[in-house]
Amino acid sequence: MTDRRRVQSKRSPPAQASLFNGYALLRHAIPAEWLDELRRVFDAGVLPSDQWPVPRGQDWRHSLLDNDPTVRAVCRLPQVLEVVGELIGERFFLAQVEGREPLPGGGHQPLHRDLSAQRLGDSVVALAFFDDYGPQNGATRIVPASHRPLPGEPPLDANDESKAVQLSGSAGDILLFDVDLLHAGSCNVAGLRRRSILINYFAEPLYAAHLETVGLRNVRMDPFEWFDFASHCIVGCD
Repeated sequence: MTDRRRVQSKRSPPAQASLFNGYALLRHAIPAEWLDELRRVFDAGVLPSDQWPVPRGQDWRHSLLDNDPTVRAVCRLPQVLEVVGELIGERFFLAQVEGREPLPGGGHQPLHRDLSAQRLGDSVVALAFFDDYGPQNGATRIVPASHRPLPGEPPLDANDESKAVQLSGSAGDILLFDVDLLHAGSCNVAGLRRRSILINYFAEPLYAAHLETVGLRNVRMDPFEWFDFASHCIVGCD
């Protein structure tokens, strides 16, 4: 794997972004008037695990909603595309979006990395929250700056939770992070709703490999939307 460490852009990063640490938490990024419709779409799209091409985790709800226009509007919010462009640093495309919600008593994950497919910095994940989230309902944990260890720094132990930060916030927040950042879902101990969508953005060189597995992941988006990282606007569809 080629080490493609990022040089920070001279452009000012979005408000409340911590891109040096590998993530950005955008507060109230989703317009409040969209949230009721997004929750309705999430609930309508829930499919049991055995109805997905590859069975999903039994302690999560999974929602098929990638063709919904409001969901797609969330995926192309300008402040979201700005962060993705800063992290990927080249032409990228919207690869996948699906709904996820930890069931009561479920959702706990060990800290892990999703891992860059070919080069460091080629993939970014966004979690857009449709409900308030915190320790009580399975909010995400992250380890800031864990995506790029400094030269000579020993690798971080994924079993060591001492540096993990438990996030909390409001419906409408969006968390974005480099896929090599240590992160994890937490247990929904209170059994409260915590609906979200998980969005994947990939750098252009991953497109051919992505097409080979879209059926296994139930990706229905057609055409795929492409974005120029400098202008963060749609530049084409395939």
